Amino acid sequence: MPRPLGELEDAVMTRVWKWNRPVTVREVLEDLQRERSIAYTTVMTVLDNLHHKGWVRREAEGRAYRYEAVSTRAAYAAALMNDAWSQSDNAAAALVAFFGMMSDEQRQALRDAVRIVEGTTEGAIGGSGTPEVAGEVPDTVQAPDTARAPETRDENPGSARDGHGR
Repeated sequence: MPRPLGELEDAVMTRVWKWNRPVTVREVLEDLQRERSIAYTTVMTVLDNLHHKGWVRREAEGRAYRYEAVSTRAAYAAALMNDAWSQSDNAAAALVAFFGMMSDEQRQALRDAVRIVEGTTEGAIGGSGTPEVAGEVPDTVQAPDTARAPETRDENPGSARDGHGR
């Protein structure tokens, strides 16, 4: 189970997940700077740490890297929920308490997810067995992505000074 992301790691990963494409340190930096004062080297370090933790893969582009998410935010949330649930000595009681905290909308999303996992579409998102639902999993209810982080590579396309060719 992955450790929960720290506040800055989450802010960086939020952008990587949202943009859903390979990103540069500069792109993440410029977006983060709309909310806070942050240095280029800080964002570079966070992305490097996320790479070493297996959250992102990176590919050299000139003297820099482009970073891409290894998994989805949904898979991350699912792993956190699974870990929290497995910590309970009474799984049923933990689920009852969790369901009690959910909004009506969240409970409906849970019902839809159970139907998708069980292979039924009756009453699922979009109505009773509609073609839009049959055989498809809406983006909001994706099954967890089980992709693993690629092998990390030790060689650096640039100088060895900072690990990013700068």
